Amino acid sequence: MPKAQTTETNLSAAQSAYAPRTMMASEHSWARSPGTYIAGRAHIDGADETACEMEAKWGVDRLRLLVTPDLREKFDRQRYLFNQAIWHGELEEVRQQAGRMVKAWLALDVAAVAAGKATLAPTVWEVTLADGRVAAIVPTDHDARAVNAEGRQVAVYTLEEIGRLLSVYPDIAVAKATFPGATITEIRRTVEDPLNALRDSADALDDPIGF
Repeated sequence: MPKAQTTETNLSAAQSAYAPRTMMASEHSWARSPGTYIAGRAHIDGADETACEMEAKWGVDRLRLLVTPDLREKFDRQRYLFNQAIWHGELEEVRQQAGRMVKAWLALDVAAVAAGKATLAPTVWEVTLADGRVAAIVPTDHDARAVNAEGRQVAVYTLEEIGRLLSVYPDIAVAKATFPGATITEIRRTVEDPLNALRDSADALDDPIGF
């Protein structure tokens, strides 16, 4: 039986966690009916909420860089399996992998705490931009010292700088007032997400990768 066709646009769940997802539309899909879709989303949303909590605590894309390579590999493998279940799995697979994804996030949290790593300072707010890169917003230049890059290239903006940007580009402020939720995007990060190099999650985790 041929595989149903789908297009995967973002395989990084944590961070990724908040991007709109498409899924396989077939009789075997977890989203084949309103009931199974609601059930699946309940578990996916739970895993995504854990991702949100961890990024609020540790920073965007930072927590996986604070643990050992072995644990980071296990975490990335679990992210792949979670994404695979979302794109191609049945309801039970989504339930199982979502639960494991929550445990994976919590395992990283425990390991980072045990290693004495610093959490995100309360004066630092980090946000993922539309292209997956990171911006840190702080009240003052003094607070910028609390930003932990930890292998990431993070652009830091003070509130005063944001005010100047809005003054220089008044159309942005107008767009924000006219279209609540409008955002500004552009920052670069140095540590690439390994899952971004994979075309999709249709293959088994340990299948050979064809280039």
